[in-house]
Amino acid sequence: MEDTFTGPTSATTTGNGLTTTSTTDATATVTITDTDGTGTTGGGVCGDGLLDDGEECDDGEANSDDASCTKSCTVAACGDGLVQADVEECDDGNTDDTDECPTTCAAATCGDGFVQEGVEACDDGNEVDDDACSNSCVAAICGDGELQGAEECDDGNEIDTDECTNLCTKAICGDTIVQEGVEECDDGNMSNSDACTAECALAICGDLFVQEGVEECDDGNDDNTDACTTECTLAACGDGYLQGGEECDDGNVDPGDGCSAECLIETYDAAGPQVDVPKADLIGWTECHTEPYNKTTTTLASIATTCDKPNLMLGCRQVGSDTFKLLAHAPREDVLFFTGTSNTAHDANGVGWYYSDAYSWGFAKQGDPLKRSSCDTESINPTLRLCWHTSAGNLSGGWRCGSTTSLNGSATWERVVLHAD
Repeated sequence: MEDTFTGPTSATTTGNGLTTTSTTDATATVTITDTDGTGTTGGGVCGDGLLDDGEECDDGEANSDDASCTKSCTVAACGDGLVQADVEECDDGNTDDTDECPTTCAAATCGDGFVQEGVEACDDGNEVDDDACSNSCVAAICGDGELQGAEECDDGNEIDTDECTNLCTKAICGDTIVQEGVEECDDGNMSNSDACTAECALAICGDLFVQEGVEECDDGNDDNTDACTTECTLAACGDGYLQGGEECDDGNVDPGDGCSAECLIETYDAAGPQVDVPKADLIGWTECHTEPYNKTTTTLASIATTCDKPNLMLGCRQVGSDTFKLLAHAPREDVLFFTGTSNTAHDANGVGWYYSDAYSWGFAKQGDPLKRSSCDTESINPTLRLCWHTSAGNLSGGWRCGSTTSLNGSATWERVVLHAD
């Protein structure tokens, strides 16, 4: 490269690869020859150690592309494409922070705040390992085993029924996930009236919660005598459990079986003498004395002791029969009302009663006459008459059972006393 100046005088100087010619009339021809390839500016040379116009620096022979002053006499800077020794780790001359050399000219690394494309999922530039980006520049996700961000737990597995769900929330009753070994069910609601309680236990009778459509009640106890049974049904007559206000409860509401449809004790009750009555019909009555007509040593006092309930019934039948040929009943004081040897009966419950411990004991239909010669021999309505001999406080035989008479020595007919509350 040559520059020429014109003036009246001239001189020639040669040195350092430069040739200069000058004249005295201020016209000079300057020829600058670049022999070392560094070029010249403003009359100086990059690399001569002198800071000339246009140069940012000039360290002379120390100029280097890996030094603070480059071979082109520019100050080394990050982004100039030149790696400055001991200052820069890299310099790719671009402004891309996602490649191996970001604009800091430090080799890309996890934690530098720049997400290296294809290498890092995130880079938040901190050392906090439990935030959204781990210290290994992996984006925090539920299931990575690291407790991060809004996670309540993270056990690093895909088991949804343990203490930490697959959503990284702590397992609790009501999360709709049945925690194995802890919960029996989990329907995700707080209702205690469905099949799964708010405690995540299967609804059962006795848990104090009334299961809708299944239970009528649930009082949480094992008492069948209160208002709610152990089957969680409302107490009712016919449920088989004796509850307040009930005299009996045989598990049905069938009348005529000893316990009425209202759960009241049923007792056979018929006014007047009755004939041909099956033993099975005598609900509520219990045989307290039975013996053949020919027995003569039983004391009336022993019968009174054995048959001690408030209602008494006298009956007769053939031995072994399940049907009474004749019977009648009344309150105890009426059946044992002392009439002596009189033919005047004591009337009660449609029956004419008579009793003496030394004459006879029996009955006829109320209003019918008696003919007691010891026992009653009257023939009016004979099927409705019963008479047993008494003597010295004992039963001493038995003369009639209805129209069948002369039974004093009979071993095939028996007299029966029954009692009831």
